[in-house]
Amino acid sequence: MDILTPEQRSALMSRIRGVDTKPELVVRRALHAQGYRYRLHGRKLPGRPDLVFRKRRVVVFVHGCFWHWHEGCPKSRLPKSRADYWRAKFESNVERDQRNERVLADDGWRVFVAWECEIEKDETLVERLMEFLGPPRVAPAVGVKAASGTSSAP
Repeated sequence: MDILTPEQRSALMSRIRGVDTKPELVVRRALHAQGYRYRLHGRKLPGRPDLVFRKRRVVVFVHGCFWHWHEGCPKSRLPKSRADYWRAKFESNVERDQRNERVLADDGWRVFVAWECEIEKDETLVERLMEFLGPPRVAPAVGVKAASGTSSAP
């Protein structure tokens, strides 16, 4: 039994973001700071990957553990109300993700999936991503440049 009314639940669910989520922003900032440049939310690619590295033919998906049903993760629990609906929803999400990854791989793209729980706890995630991507084409920023063109680094 849900403790919220259908209207309250609908209002709550409508505020869930599909893009620019906190885990996605963490990954984007970390890679950008290391000198990687990318495109966001490849609309022409299956699954609309969160990060697209076209020249490298690499895409990165940042998946939320709950919505994409991360196996073995405590965040991927099944809600108690309407369990049949949620089970079918999560299973279709997983099938869709697998299908999109397969289509991308068949088209020559390499796919990296970063899970929400990894982003929060795995300190090696950025290193694994960097290893997967290869060296950045742009040197990492050492200091932030001021408007006058001088560096604020000591």
